[in-house]
Order: sequence, then structure tokens, then C-alpha cells
Amino acid sequence: MTYSTTGPSTKQQNWAEQKIKLKSKYPYLMESDFHLQEEKREEMIARIQKKSGKSKTEFTEILKAL
Repeated sequence: MTYSTTGPSTKQQNWAEQKIKLKSKYPYLMESDFHLQEEKREEMIARIQKKSGKSKTEFTEILKAL
């Protein structure tokens, strides 16, 4: 997942937009699945990827497309 380097507010905004799109695509994901702690970002992404049933590569491509 790539974030703009313009500042934290843009980063948070991008994540918020991606989260909405993921929740729409995978309605069984819960708000708790999206709890983002920057130091645990990879754990969160792995949790969502596993619940989506996609491979890491597939899920990375999904995130890039959002």
C-alpha cells in the first residue's frame, strides 16, 4: 500500500478511503479488523488478507487498485 508523502492527514485520509472500499467489497470484515496501529500495520493487513481468502500477492494487488 502506498501513501502520499504530503503528511499524516493525507495518509490517514487514504487509509480511510481504502477501508471504506474494502468493507464494501468484503462486508464480513468487522471494524476491529481495520484497527490500524502504524507499528502493527503488517499484522492488520495479514489479518484482513487471511479473512478475504486471497493470497498475499492477490491482496496487495487489490490494495493497489483501491
